[in-house]
Amino acid sequence: MWPRLVANKILRKPLGSNNFVTDFPGNDSPDGLVLEAPSFDQPSSNSTPTIFNHHKDTNTHKYKVFVSTWNVGGEEPQQDLNIKDWIDTSCDIYVFGFQEIVPLKASNVLGSENSSICMKWNSLIREALNKKTHYYSQDNLKHDKQDHDGNPNIIESSNNPREFHCIISKQMVGILISVWVRSNIRPFIRHPNVSCVGCGIMGCLGNKGSVSVRFRLHETSFCFVCTHLASGSREGDEKLRNSNVADILSRTSFPRGPLLDLPRKILDHDRVIFLGDLNYRISLPEATTRSLVERREWNALLKHDQLMMELKEGQVLEGWHEGAIQFAPTYKYCPNSNVYYGCRPGNKGEKRRAPAWCDRIIWCGKGLKQHEYGRGTSKLSDHRPVKAIFTAEVGVLRTLRGYHSFFLSQRFDKISSQFQVSSADDFLCKGSTKSSSFKI
Repeated sequence: MWPRLVANKILRKPLGSNNFVTDFPGNDSPDGLVLEAPSFDQPSSNSTPTIFNHHKDTNTHKYKVFVSTWNVGGEEPQQDLNIKDWIDTSCDIYVFGFQEIVPLKASNVLGSENSSICMKWNSLIREALNKKTHYYSQDNLKHDKQDHDGNPNIIESSNNPREFHCIISKQMVGILISVWVRSNIRPFIRHPNVSCVGCGIMGCLGNKGSVSVRFRLHETSFCFVCTHLASGSREGDEKLRNSNVADILSRTSFPRGPLLDLPRKILDHDRVIFLGDLNYRISLPEATTRSLVERREWNALLKHDQLMMELKEGQVLEGWHEGAIQFAPTYKYCPNSNVYYGCRPGNKGEKRRAPAWCDRIIWCGKGLKQHEYGRGTSKLSDHRPVKAIFTAEVGVLRTLRGYHSFFLSQRFDKISSQFQVSSADDFLCKGSTKSSSFKI
């Protein structure tokens, strides 16, 4: 089996834009979801005007988007790992990016993906999102919904509009991206696709590279690119990272869709966010870097940050944006410690990696406004997680407003329930090769 797997990776043979895990697998849906919201830009065969062939007239609606990135250094998540406090439950869309969810050894790079670690992370995310929102919903129902006796009407989780579901989860070797949305906006998600680009060994294997996901929410397209770029702190290594970015932008490709109206390349999308272990370092002597870190002089360090210089002057990332960094460098820490690697006496000949802001979130284009940019405190790996919260402007058809209640009504649930597949256990027992739900 290995020769075929290796040949496919070396030849950059694509796995298919619909080859991803989702809570809504379907045999008949080309886009991975069980039931798509109607395509409002598709003309009806009937010449009579309807809400679905009306001339596009849109309003702007704002959604909150949570984005995080974390290089977990090949460490498996334990059941007691607490990510609930890391998550802001006021958001509508959540994008979780991970790097090195498995150790980057030959068997993982050249072999097939082991989905068990991916399932563990997704289980933790599901529990964290829905447990917090369950409490949030009950608390808010005391004010928002009461019965005739003044008691709160508790909504079951299956019908809770604040419950979250995974629309896309995709792994390539150690890179994992997982996208979750509120159940009340899920019907308006269309055309979810993935695209993987390997930039690692031989310029094509997946120990480095990107996993990109895209979808359309109402009339606005989103693209999230989870990346792990070339490492190295020697002079000139930043050029390898620039080359990786150029490779990702040129090689990432999505299907145009049945009407040939969907964006194909990353920068063709309306809202684009780059997240990951970008591995850009600080172009200063190690001793100077450590001294400035110890004194918490972030601005002095950031003047020599390689990514900052690329954003301002570079050719590859020119025109991209990043929020103000007001937190300590996220790499590299001693195991289970808040002490930076190299600050303690080490073994002779051991690499002394200077602290750096390797883990970053940047964006391109209009319609995105960042409200928060910070790092976490978990000591699981030698990196610290980074998160950002955005407001994203989304175009919504005016004609939808009058029909919004229909899509979220029991009638819509009855329609969608006719297309539901069996549980994940039944799915596996039947021997299906389709990606199945990891719902627990």
